[in-house]
Amino acid sequence: MSDHPWVEVGRGAERSPTGRPERLAGPEARLYGSKLMSAPTIDELEVADDPERWAALGFEVLDQGCQLGGVRVSLLGTKAGSGIVGWSLRDLESTDLDGLPTSASERPQRESSSVQPNGVLAIDHIVAMSPAFQRSVEALEAAGLDLRRVRDAPTPAGAPRQAFFRLGREILELVQEPDEVVARAGGPDRPARFWGLALLVEDLDRAVEALAPHVGEIRDAVQPGRRIVTVRRSAGLALPLALMSREERAGADR
Repeated sequence: MSDHPWVEVGRGAERSPTGRPERLAGPEARLYGSKLMSAPTIDELEVADDPERWAALGFEVLDQGCQLGGVRVSLLGTKAGSGIVGWSLRDLESTDLDGLPTSASERPQRESSSVQPNGVLAIDHIVAMSPAFQRSVEALEAAGLDLRRVRDAPTPAGAPRQAFFRLGREILELVQEPDEVVARAGGPDRPARFWGLALLVEDLDRAVEALAPHVGEIRDAVQPGRRIVTVRRSAGLALPLALMSREERAGADR
């Protein structure tokens, strides 16, 4: 797709399907019968990209990867595929996530990493696309993912609906492909696929200065008090990437 389907997810702005405010990030649990289970969290993302490209953008790359918050991003090189090629999650009911390449992890949760040299703190959300939105939502829920809300409003690229799943501190944003994309790509009988990442930064203005000229213009996010900027193709990354600010106090200088 030529346009970015980012729907910026604001901390504290998410609502559950029942309308109740979400729980704060941290140890979460759900009850099935009499068994208390931990909610799924992300252990690792596998990205088919060259570590040198990430290092050139100011990420601290060690052992062919970097840690963003509590998530390890393994950089496998471009020969491994394209973009995000897989992830591992803890506390899953099933690894069948409607085609999203998934493995189960039993590793303990990591302590959050320090701020990256370019100002990135953590992963804000992961974007996946689906040609069959309801099918994918049902598969993700059946696997134990925590659906927080469905947004029935188009993105700038025309995606009609988005669903948001909480995975510990991070969020999975599932985006419905526009009808014309579904038709052009061969119909709805295709699996869901990963698309891109949005990263949380400590200071968006400083991050833009550090990454110039490989970023676009900062714009207001959907949520009041947050801003977003996309990384340009000139950065040479193998996947779409965006940077998001923290929530900012009303009236604060930008």
